[in-house]
Amino acid sequence: MTPRTLIPLAIFLLLVGLLYAGLHLNPREIPSPLIGRPAPEFSLPRVEDTGQTFSREDLLGKITLVNAWASWCVSCRAEHDMLMRIARDGRVVLYGINYKDELADARRYLARLGNPYRASGHDLSGSVGIDWGVIATPETFLVDPRGIIRYKHTGPLTAQVWREKLVPLIERIRAESGTAQERQG
Repeated sequence: MTPRTLIPLAIFLLLVGLLYAGLHLNPREIPSPLIGRPAPEFSLPRVEDTGQTFSREDLLGKITLVNAWASWCVSCRAEHDMLMRIARDGRVVLYGINYKDELADARRYLARLGNPYRASGHDLSGSVGIDWGVIATPETFLVDPRGIIRYKHTGPLTAQVWREKLVPLIERIRAESGTAQERQG
């Protein structure tokens, strides 16, 4: 073989190698450049009452989960019961970012399925979701009491993700901060 014929073969083998490696990646574990950084500054009208706002300041002083959701999102419906359980559990305060959704649809969704959120901001344009790095709903972010994003989960939250990933991280954050967050009822 001549060097001219080896170049296409080398490119082909490189592409096959990259594709093979890609088959072993988990698309739900998309790394976020926001991990370890402060949550973005934002202020959104609340779904429940547009006269009030939901902002970054609401996240400070407690361990929170911020869940990007929409009424049109099938996967959001799949995780909704788990969100209700997490809200009742009380280890974290749950907030929502209602992403690219009509306000009336969002309100109907919460009225029909129950509202697990302390507050949910209405992000019709999707600009706040973009600042958070939302690629697709649902996505959930764990934020520590200082407002630092510690974890991102893409896709529906499950009991396994809650038990195996989030609860241990919540306990670690509590130990690091030296404060025992009171259970939220």
